[in-house]
Amino acid sequence: MATVKNMTTGSPLKILFSFTLPLMVGNVFQQLYTLVDSLVVGRVLGLRALAAVGNGEWLNWLVLSLLQGFAQGFSIRLAQDFGADDKARLRRTYATSLALSVMCAAGILCFAFAALRPVLRLLHTPDEIFPITVTYLSVIFAGVPIVMAYNFLASVLRALGDSRTPLYAMIAASLCNIVLDLLFVIVFQWGVAGAAGATLIGQGISALICYGSLRKIEVIRLSGAERTFDREIAGRLLKLAMPFAFQNLVISVGGLVVQFVINGYGVVYIAGFTATNKLYGLLEIAAISYGFALTTYVGQNYGAAEIRRIRRGVRTGALMGIVTSVVIGVVMILFGRTIVGAFISGNPADAAAAAKIAYHYLCIVAAFLPVLYLLYIYRSSLQGLGDTVMPMVSGVAELVMRTLTILLLPALIGEEGLFWAEVLAWIGADVVLLTSYYVRMAEIGKRLQ
Repeated sequence: MATVKNMTTGSPLKILFSFTLPLMVGNVFQQLYTLVDSLVVGRVLGLRALAAVGNGEWLNWLVLSLLQGFAQGFSIRLAQDFGADDKARLRRTYATSLALSVMCAAGILCFAFAALRPVLRLLHTPDEIFPITVTYLSVIFAGVPIVMAYNFLASVLRALGDSRTPLYAMIAASLCNIVLDLLFVIVFQWGVAGAAGATLIGQGISALICYGSLRKIEVIRLSGAERTFDREIAGRLLKLAMPFAFQNLVISVGGLVVQFVINGYGVVYIAGFTATNKLYGLLEIAAISYGFALTTYVGQNYGAAEIRRIRRGVRTGALMGIVTSVVIGVVMILFGRTIVGAFISGNPADAAAAAKIAYHYLCIVAAFLPVLYLLYIYRSSLQGLGDTVMPMVSGVAELVMRTLTILLLPALIGEEGLFWAEVLAWIGADVVLLTSYYVRMAEIGKRLQ
């Protein structure tokens, strides 16, 4: 049964650790089925199929990040209302955000299918992998309502302090996805469509588990009169969520620019980048989890006007993030060559070249992992304060840095410049986020004196 958790009292370290741990485990399982997808596609279907899935990665992330942006933006207000102990307003916010989520899913679904082929053509997707990429993304995009359902329901649970139910949901989804991956791709031989279908069925199971738990939480149980759409609350929710979604959109555009440049280097290069990008999820597992934890922690404490606790919690989260990222980075540098090699099969010469590209890229990313973790921690803290504008600005900084790097640096130092786009994008975002957080906290401190 789902349980809510008030984060306005107790040790910030214990609260963040206990809340983050289930999220990390859940994200491990989520990345596990992502890795199994890639392993099955790369080893069973070959280098072209792996390159095709990788070619659609940023467009897929663009659609997913829009869904996540709205869901997480809505959850900020839920966390603040819960921290303020305003149950009536919490229920009105929940009802309105639920209606908005349905509208957003419908709009994003139409956008995804309208953009699919034009964007892939714009990216100069190689002809030999174009139809495979279209097939894979068509199945994925058909499941937009399912993905929105899971992200919204999981965000509501986290806003109320429940990080365990999303964990159980993700474990169930992961196990289901792994089994169906093997069945659909190896036994039924449905190709990349089978891998995509397995992912969507897993997401559907996770959404049902979250929904079942939410129905048991008394504080958001809606009566007939409370199932109304409040326009005033909707405006406030969109004011929070729109910058959140736009932030993710501009980050995705930067990624598409990177994909455009990478596509010019051929299928082998695309496959090498894809292998590392699939591991990228493992690298940022803890960062995402710390981010979710701090958004909820800061949101609840801001609603309760506990400013000192916010400062303590963010400092604690930053330290936890730095230590975690260093450990993960070292592990990846030591064992990354073997890991990336597991994703790649085919012609020995091509496979070796792709693996070399993947490992070199992985080492650069792993060495600068603390920069990425600070990005998540300070961006999420600002969002918990209700500031989604400066995180949006940080997304623009990422876009500018990523685009300039990928377009200019290769001309100066050759192919080596391609590997630095992500790292320099993180650095650009961190400059904006750290400055904004400390300025914002100083303003809040003065206002409450």
